[in-house]
Parts: sequence; structure tokens; C-alpha cells
Amino acid sequence: MAPMPITHDEGPELSTIWLRVFLEVARHGSFTVAARALGWTQSAVSRQVASLEAALGGGPLFDRLPRGVRLTEAGRLLVPYAETVAAALHDARRELGALREAAGGRLRFGAFATADAALVPHALARFHARHPRVRVTREEGFTPALLDRLTAGHLDLAIVSTTGRAPLESYVLHHLLDEPLYVAVAADHPLAGQDGPVPLGRFADADWISGSARPEGTLLDAALRQGFRPRVAHVVGEWTAKQGYVAAGLGVTLVPALAAESVRPDIRLLRVLDEGGPARAVYAATARGRSLTPAAVAFLGALREATARIPA
Repeated sequence: MAPMPITHDEGPELSTIWLRVFLEVARHGSFTVAARALGWTQSAVSRQVASLEAALGGGPLFDRLPRGVRLTEAGRLLVPYAETVAAALHDARRELGALREAAGGRLRFGAFATADAALVPHALARFHARHPRVRVTREEGFTPALLDRLTAGHLDLAIVSTTGRAPLESYVLHHLLDEPLYVAVAADHPLAGQDGPVPLGRFADADWISGSARPEGTLLDAALRQGFRPRVAHVVGEWTAKQGYVAAGLGVTLVPALAAESVRPDIRLLRVLDEGGPARAVYAATARGRSLTPAAVAFLGALREATARIPA
């Protein structure tokens, strides 16, 4: 192992190897015993100590006695500093080892709102069980904002979707699922008891509950692809409130599969007939050219496992 230099404002660089040898000699009071503990020759130990003494100004760190050695005043002064350096390097090696094994370190990720309904909780439960010492921070936001945070280095990974038409070409996309859609209707809706998928066109004349007055760039893009422009009767941003409007019979809304588990019991979900493909794809996005931490790799694996719990 090559010596690691420690730069000082005054004087030459110090080698951590010199400090390690110095501490061994101080601990054992003998060049011979220190050499045996290190697996070196006595002459090699003597040269390392001499190099350290020269770097510190040439004064002796040990008095050479007929039997062994004894720290000088300069040597006693150096001991706590050498021990601090040795302890810091030991801690660094331990933490780096934990980081490699995803047994420590941190994970910073973001997700869009409906991913937090089922996908993220299931993945986090698996991740925490396997890596309980990793410090996890989570952010919620729309896909474009999450990608900005990812680019700025504030996130290690972002769970994003194609809804919103955010440009994704600049990122590494780890595909998680192609997400089917459901139409949420009131329990007394004429189609509430429908078996099997329903063409989205059956709701062309319905009142819609949406998070935006414009369907473009939202889940209602699916309606545009089917040749009709949905009539947005109520703009409701919060997912729980949307369900309340549907349950009251004020309209219908589209529900992605990621949110299907969290639907209240007084509304019904009708699977949308797959006409032209899924409404959106869901990805774990990472910054191109930036190495994934072991914790991020482990969480990506947990996300892939959690997708098995999403309704098909």
C-alpha cells in the first residue's frame, strides 16, 4: 500500500505509514517487537521512524536505550495526534465498507404522488428490512421538478412517469412498469357492475374530475388518444378529494394502477380497455454519467420487487 501523504502548511508531507509505525513502537517500547507485530524487519521500522523524525525537524521521538526505546517529550506530544489520524482512517475504512455493502450511508430519492400510494411504501419496507442503517430522505413532487432535483445532485434517484411530457432523454431510465388505467365511478353509476375492461369512449359524454382544466400532459391524455376531449367539470388537485367528488356522483376520474390500492370503498374501479397502449410508463430515473451508490442500487432492486404488488 502506498503511503498516504498528509499535507501541512509548514514542513514536508507526513506519511500515514510513518505514523502507524511510530504508534506501534510507542505501544511496544521496542523496534524489534513493533517489527514483529507489523511483519516487517527491524531495519525497515527504524527507517520509517527516522523518516518521520526528519520530516518533523530532525529531533528524536525516542530515546534509544540498551533494552528498547522510550518516548522523548516530542514523541509524547505526537502520540495523541497520531492516534487521531489512525482513528479517523479506521472510521473511514469502516464507513466505506458499510457504504459498499449498503449497510450505511444515505439514500435520497423522490417520487410523484401516486407512486407514494403503494409502490414506494412496499419498496421502502423491503429496503428498511435489509438495510436498516441507511439514512433515507424522500421528496414528493411532479416529474419535472424531481428531474431538476436529480440533475442538481440533490437526489440519487427519482421515480417519474411519462405523464407531464417532461424530457427524459438526459437521464438513465430504469423501467419499472407500464401502468394501466382505471375509471373511478360512484357506487350507483350505471357501469359500476361492469365486468371486464371498458372502452374509454363510453365516458366521452361524462363529467370528469381532473387535477387540471386542460387534459394535455395529464392522465386524460388517454382520452385525447381515443378521439374525444373530456369535459372537465371540476378541477381538484388532491387525490383524496377527487375520490370524494366521484363518490358524490359529481363525475368520474382516471385512476392509475399505482393508486388502485388506496381507493375508498364507496367508489368502483373499471379497468380501461387497452386501446393503444398504457397511459404512462413509470421509471426510476438516475443522472446520466453519475455512479449509483450501493444504497441506490439496493433500493432500485426493492422497487422492482414492489412492482409485483401493483394490480395488473
